[in-house]
Amino acid sequence: MPNTVSWYDRLRVEWVVWSLDQRLYDLPSRTRIAHRREVRANLLTAAAEVGAAEALHRLGSARELAAQYRDAEFGEGPRHSWWAAALFALTAPLVLNFFLSEAADAYEQAITTAGTHADGSYTWAGVNWLQSPLTFHLHQGQATHVGGAYTPLTYVLLVAGAIACGRLWRLLPVWRGQRTGISAGAQ
Repeated sequence: MPNTVSWYDRLRVEWVVWSLDQRLYDLPSRTRIAHRREVRANLLTAAAEVGAAEALHRLGSARELAAQYRDAEFGEGPRHSWWAAALFALTAPLVLNFFLSEAADAYEQAITTAGTHADGSYTWAGVNWLQSPLTFHLHQGQATHVGGAYTPLTYVLLVAGAIACGRLWRLLPVWRGQRTGISAGAQ
């Protein structure tokens, strides 16, 4: 005997579909939308046949289903992480700026020690390979400085660190082909 699917049952189904969709953001959007539509249609059909509670119970956890979809798409094992890459790209320059400014402050304190009121310009090479030279201008015991920008190597290291932390090389089609080939060959 077919059951009628009430608005409350549809709300429960939509909640599960939304929960699944939130866990599938690593998948391409077309694939994610197709999975979402398929699960919604299957749940509504099952809810009409056996009831919404039983259909949702038979589906199981949205977390486990999402993990199965991701494993089917990318293969098992570690995947890329945009969050990890973004976190590194946002925090590494802050930490690097802190240490480079501390080094510049240490040099400034060395040339403006108590009791000396030297005037003139002093150049410090900065931290080798990471920043450009700094020029300190002293006038009546007060120091100002210019320079100390990142070198091109610093930018390369920041990009390489973001790629390494986020394992972004796993997005490359070559890597995906190897991973799916390994997974398909192992089954």
